[in-house]
Amino acid sequence: MTTPPAGAAVPARDAARDALDERNRRLAHAGVARAEKLLMSRYRLSSEREAFDLLRRSSQKYNIKLHTLAEVAIRLRGPAAGSPVWVPSRPQGPAPAIPALRGSASRPGSHSAVLTSALGQALSVTGAQMGNVQLVENGMLRMEKHVGLNRRFTDYFAFVDASTTSCAQAAEEVRQVTVKDVAASDTFDEVSREAILETGSRACHSTPLLSPNGIVIGMISSHHERPLRDLSPGQLTAMHDLGRQVGRWLVWHRNTVVLTALNHLHADATGKPRSA
Repeated sequence: MTTPPAGAAVPARDAARDALDERNRRLAHAGVARAEKLLMSRYRLSSEREAFDLLRRSSQKYNIKLHTLAEVAIRLRGPAAGSPVWVPSRPQGPAPAIPALRGSASRPGSHSAVLTSALGQALSVTGAQMGNVQLVENGMLRMEKHVGLNRRFTDYFAFVDASTTSCAQAAEEVRQVTVKDVAASDTFDEVSREAILETGSRACHSTPLLSPNGIVIGMISSHHERPLRDLSPGQLTAMHDLGRQVGRWLVWHRNTVVLTALNHLHADATGKPRSA
């Protein structure tokens, strides 16, 4: 057998990293690209850049991520001909409280603040130092927040669309999933397992973020430095409550702030004044 030359593994790792970076760039831009084409057709725009600028202006004005606005624009039916708004306003009421976050954090003021506070509370409940939050987008789980995880982990799991992770299993089965020992579990494929172990995680727990209708709209996961026993009934209840309350807030945010941004985009594109 021929012995591989010294350092041969380094180019292989570099090639794998380049392929992963390219995958993440492609997936990150896919939704925005679809929205750009939709806007170009709907508003007879001259270029993708003009469509991108429409998305950018509204996302910045309402402090939401551009890819979030793009995903909603793709998903929703287009505005009626001649309408001054994309989506007619519907009474939604004030932002729902999130008692599971406790204290002043129970009424966070922004999408980012909700996810940050929710991740912090999840780590407090489960006793972990590492974790992440993902949201469903275009049929995948997209990483939105993380703490304590290395770059290989956050790059590899930037988008999850396979069932070879605890978060994907929890999403498919709409339940909390605990992996007590990553090294011994058959939940993961070998590449996923290696990426998790390399970041220092030996166990993990994933909790769905649920809409009021019980639909999975995201996932919050804690990662633990040592193998776990089962979480206690109190911990599981606390995580269940957190997942439902945060999910309800995220649905409210999409139905209010994100739709308002979409109406602003429509008015911007058509020159029509927005209705109150």
